[in-house]
Amino acid sequence: MKVSLRNRLFLAFVSVIVIVGLLCTVLGVGLIHYTMPRIQEEVRLDLNSAREIYQEHIAHVSDVVRLTALRIFLKEGLSRGDVDGLLAPLVEARERESLDLLNLTDAQGDLLLKARNPEERGQTEAARQIVEKALSEKRVVASTVVFAGEDLLKEDDELAELARIEVVPTPHARSNPDVDDLAGMFLLAAAPIFDDEGELLGVLYGGELLNGRYDYVDKVRDDIYGQEKYRGREVGVVTVFLGEKRIATNAVTPTGERAIGTLVSEEVYRRVLVEGKSWTERAFAVNDWYLTAYEPICDPSGTPVGILGLGLLERKFKDMERKALWIFLAVTFGGLAVSTATCFFLARTIMRPITSLVRATKNLARGNLQERVELDRAPPEIAVLGKAFNTMVASIRERDEQLQQQTQEELMRSDRLAMIGQLAAGVAHEINNPLGSILLFSRLLLQQAPREGVMRENLHRIEKETKRCHTIVQSLLEFARQREPQVELLHVNGILDSTVQLFESQFLFHNIEVVRDYQPDLPQVRADPAQVQQVFMNIIINAADAMKGKGTLTITTRSADADKQVVISISDTGCGIPPEDIERIFDPFFTTKGVGHGTGLGLSLSYGIIQRHGGSLRVNSEVGVGTTFVAVLPASEEEQ
Repeated sequence: MKVSLRNRLFLAFVSVIVIVGLLCTVLGVGLIHYTMPRIQEEVRLDLNSAREIYQEHIAHVSDVVRLTALRIFLKEGLSRGDVDGLLAPLVEARERESLDLLNLTDAQGDLLLKARNPEERGQTEAARQIVEKALSEKRVVASTVVFAGEDLLKEDDELAELARIEVVPTPHARSNPDVDDLAGMFLLAAAPIFDDEGELLGVLYGGELLNGRYDYVDKVRDDIYGQEKYRGREVGVVTVFLGEKRIATNAVTPTGERAIGTLVSEEVYRRVLVEGKSWTERAFAVNDWYLTAYEPICDPSGTPVGILGLGLLERKFKDMERKALWIFLAVTFGGLAVSTATCFFLARTIMRPITSLVRATKNLARGNLQERVELDRAPPEIAVLGKAFNTMVASIRERDEQLQQQTQEELMRSDRLAMIGQLAAGVAHEINNPLGSILLFSRLLLQQAPREGVMRENLHRIEKETKRCHTIVQSLLEFARQREPQVELLHVNGILDSTVQLFESQFLFHNIEVVRDYQPDLPQVRADPAQVQQVFMNIIINAADAMKGKGTLTITTRSADADKQVVISISDTGCGIPPEDIERIFDPFFTTKGVGHGTGLGLSLSYGIIQRHGGSLRVNSEVGVGTTFVAVLPASEEEQ
């Protein structure tokens, strides 16, 4: 069953619209789903900012301890050995700087004084590591340090209670009953104390307890995410873990309390604390899924002792993604419906001008070159098509007229050449015998004439002119005969070189610069070497005459039409050919040279030779600039 053009257009439009709609839907859904990895990547970058703020916090503690260590009362008290006299200033300094810990050691690292609990003189192992590092490097050292529960009890019972955080079970959390409830994470700094001569007197170390402190996590949240909420939940959460336990966070439990004491998931624990690597994937935190980024917090020895983590509430972005998807699908299918109705109307509208075009095309196919279509009221695209059709008909009509004129000119040229050839052959045969007699008798008279005198000069002149007439007659005979070429495989570059060598030593070429621009891998041609060389000789001699023996002769060879043709260009910098003479340049006996300087047959012979080889010869010229002859020969597909 044949389908009408209107229905085909309608089906084509609808098919394209449906395909494009489906592709857009797939791409749109893909782009929507692509937002989640991008948001995850943003969380990873936000973790860098959180780390910088964490380092700034450590640097603040380091500056406080360093500046306190530089105070005069410490140098003087240690120099005198008056440790008890240092207690009151240290207690004041600890309270003023809001430090949870501020202790003093001697130059060997042994504990001398605790500002928080002066009665306790026991040194903790965690503090000893950072003190020894400050003593060995003799500079301020700051890091994250973990105090076990027993070490905190040595420091102060009140401090141990501040650090106490019991484990709170949550879904998807790691199950670990061995978590130390009393362990505390400190930002600890140790600064060496020197006297005026640079002798080491001791070490002052102090720090802040992170357990249950929310100023850091709230600052990071405010700086990066603000206080944005979604359905009553914080969108961005920041957490500091001691081991796998949350000790500072703005994540909340279902009851609205901060989720300290909850544990990280098993996957994050293994990745960050066991393997010491970062985690940048979705993870379950407390009671919801988040797009998270975690990295380890290490002690002075480089061992992971905690985790710094960020998270964005995944539910918000999932809901946004789902809403965007429904909006996108609604817009897409609504557009499909509107587009389908529009296509039906357009298909009907397009048919009218197309019918006119079909009718005009059929008339053109029947040979009516006067056919035209008027589609000014049609849609712009069809109107352009109508104008293109009219332009095409005009071009075909013009081309047809040109072809007719060219064919007529070729026929006239062929008839004229045939007539001239017949006339030349007849004239040559009739003149040849009298010329021979004149030449013979002039030579006999020369033998009898005196060696000096006007008679001998006249006889020489008769002999010279007779020879010139004989040369003209020979040219006429060659033009009339036009023998078929004896073809063989030729390298055009070689023929050109041998032709130029014939003239380079002649006086006329002494001031002519010959520029050879040959294509090295030029295809071979099948041609008669003598005839092809005759063509090149005629063109080169004409070029030398046009330049009056001074100028530049440029010979160029190139392959064209995918190596199916060989193009030879011979250009001079001579006087050029006037436009009115270009059309007659290949006519027999036409010459622009003076009387006695040419027969006007050279270019006619060259034109015929190139045509018999299946090629073409054309000329481009500009008066006062120069002339270029371009010969095109078919390349041979054979190999020599």
